[in-house]
Amino acid sequence: MPDPSKTIAFQGAPGAYSDLACRHVRPEMTTLPCRSFEDAFQAARDDQAMLAMIPVENSVAGRVADIHHLLPDSGLHIIGEHFQRVNHHLLAVPGARIEDLAEVHSHIHALGQCRGLIAELGLKPVVRVDTAGAAAELAESGDRSRAVIASELAGELNGLASLRADIEDAAHNTTRFLLMARQPIVPHPKAGRIITTFVFRVRNVPAALYKALGGFATNGINMTKLESYMLNGVFHATQFYSDVEGHPENRDLRLALEELEFFSHEVKILGVYPAHPYRFIDARGSAKE
Repeated sequence: MPDPSKTIAFQGAPGAYSDLACRHVRPEMTTLPCRSFEDAFQAARDDQAMLAMIPVENSVAGRVADIHHLLPDSGLHIIGEHFQRVNHHLLAVPGARIEDLAEVHSHIHALGQCRGLIAELGLKPVVRVDTAGAAAELAESGDRSRAVIASELAGELNGLASLRADIEDAAHNTTRFLLMARQPIVPHPKAGRIITTFVFRVRNVPAALYKALGGFATNGINMTKLESYMLNGVFHATQFYSDVEGHPENRDLRLALEELEFFSHEVKILGVYPAHPYRFIDARGSAKE
């Protein structure tokens, strides 16, 4: 068993994009593949791993299903974020040629992100549970008529050849990950740009959300994300997930959160952590103010 203090958990098979993100952020740690997001959270909670790397949204596919429901009760704290560029590869068994291919297997999102190449080659898309798992299945089968769409890492780990690289349709294809741990690691209020992530529920009265968010506007707080999702299948019970720029100990954000608490309930901070530099790079690759 790997040393838990030097282990980082992720959901998926070896070679998944979450595995790749772990290796970029914590190259000195051993990655621990987990069957589900709940298992990855539990690995960190139960001291099988020091950290967990969890995807929350993709610039093409949107938010990752179920994550917003799981985060508040995960028992972990967000201590960082990472933006991972998604570079899809068309992988096949060694010796296979593009003209030999009839099918391409992958996760439904990966297939959708590579429609151009799939149409160009006239391949039949086949949905699999995940990209790296599809790569492992192909390596075991040795089928030269089948390809997979997955990461270069998945190809390396499974002994597959890359027939085409960077085959995604959108050049901006990027996934945002949250780095999570059992104990919070809160940066100093003056330690550069900070992100605070929290969830809250508003009271079931007219204009409750408008009033709850008023403090962020009047105090000049930049809210970079606000998403709602239903709780327990009840239409009137809505929880909101939000990211804002700022530290709760700084006066402006402290006042905004106080106003939020007055008009809502169950405000829960999930993490206070350094903003990733990717946030401040514009579409042309230049730094934003």
